Amino acid sequence: MIDFLGILVGIDDFMYCPVLIIVMAMAGLYFTLKTRGVQIRLLPESVRLILEPKADDNSVSSLQAMLVSTASRVGTGNIIGVSTALCLGGPGACFWMWLMCIIGASSAFIESTLAQIYKRKDENGQFFGGPAYYIERGLHDHKLAILFCICLISTYAVGFNLLCSYNLQSTFIDYSFYNPTWTSVIVGAFLAIITGYCLLGGGKRIVKVTSTVVPLMGFSYVILALIVILFNYQNIPAMFLLIFQDAFDFQSIAGGILGSCLVYGIKRGLFSNEAGVGSAPNASASAMVSHPAKQGLVQTLSVYIDTLLLCTATALMCLSTGVARDAAVSGAPYVQNAISTVFGQAGPIFITVAMVLFAFTTLLGNLYYVDNALIFMNGKKKPSKSFMDIFYIAATVVIFVGAIIPMDAAWAVADITMGLMTLINLPTCMVMGKTALRCLKDYEAQKKQGIDPVFKASSIGLDEAEIDFWK
Repeated sequence: MIDFLGILVGIDDFMYCPVLIIVMAMAGLYFTLKTRGVQIRLLPESVRLILEPKADDNSVSSLQAMLVSTASRVGTGNIIGVSTALCLGGPGACFWMWLMCIIGASSAFIESTLAQIYKRKDENGQFFGGPAYYIERGLHDHKLAILFCICLISTYAVGFNLLCSYNLQSTFIDYSFYNPTWTSVIVGAFLAIITGYCLLGGGKRIVKVTSTVVPLMGFSYVILALIVILFNYQNIPAMFLLIFQDAFDFQSIAGGILGSCLVYGIKRGLFSNEAGVGSAPNASASAMVSHPAKQGLVQTLSVYIDTLLLCTATALMCLSTGVARDAAVSGAPYVQNAISTVFGQAGPIFITVAMVLFAFTTLLGNLYYVDNALIFMNGKKKPSKSFMDIFYIAATVVIFVGAIIPMDAAWAVADITMGLMTLINLPTCMVMGKTALRCLKDYEAQKKQGIDPVFKASSIGLDEAEIDFWK
């Protein structure tokens, strides 16, 4: 009998070690050096830019575009993904998440700047774009753009939604009513029905309420995590010592690199912040800004918010409590055990509620990206309503299946599909990187002159036939 799970895990392991680790590190270091550390050097400028007002009432501001991409990033990965990395890889995974976040933020700058340069405008005056568009116009490779769209659909309609559903049902494992046979089925069915109802035109009030509550829930989660850390303040020095000792225990890493803190930190960090994956540029292209580099700078903040704030909150909260950390509690139970040391039974309930909200908005946000890919593949036209209805029904089936499959299968499928996107997007960004670098140079030159930068394609030698907007 074919061991499909073993095949998936084998592909996952090879894809990330050595392939993606090398590609991500090379791209991140290359962009960091070429931009002279733009993600650190211009951090104050990034913060200033999010406060810029909208150009008009019908346009999307830098802040709004960043919030859309941040909303898609923030989700179950910030809780379950970090827990899994710590339990299976070790506390050193936290350090490697931090490092890859800072390096990867430069890749986020490049991809979002390119998305702005090659964005399009629809008949309603709204902007759209993303990797498929800059691949098609910048590389003149329509087939590769289509392949990227296929990988994006596989990632967001299948891989991420399978995992999101699994992660949600796993939050119920520690409750007394949990039954391995039917609880996951009920959770999967409920989540699929609610999501399907919203996708097929209903549930607008549900979407509005959750989109309002989720940012508050994310903020509350950070506050509660901080309270847990402060309650265990005496463990803070030992906690950081443990993180750095484990991160630099190269003998242990070399002895089992696939299950090491290094690999888990990189995999779960990438899953959480998606820097270089090619998802955020779809949202970045929608912003109305006077210069593409502005949106690139703003998007670096989204990566920091996701990893340095939310993922770190989970990691430090769990490690500061000293609760048991092993494969048996990998996922939601480890986080719930940690928060219950301070908040008792209310802690795990809060995590469950947060996960329900995060999962729901993540599922809908994932399918927003899929809509853009389908439009591109359909000749830049929205597919028929009948096609979309069938597609959404299939997507809800995927959500149901995700709740009942094994954990290793859910993570492997998500990792593989996301990895395929990254292996197309990052090399593309490296090939086209000079365009984004010239754009950054133009931005900084205008800033030195004391003016608000305004971009024109001709100023960096771009062929105006390749672009729609910056003429």
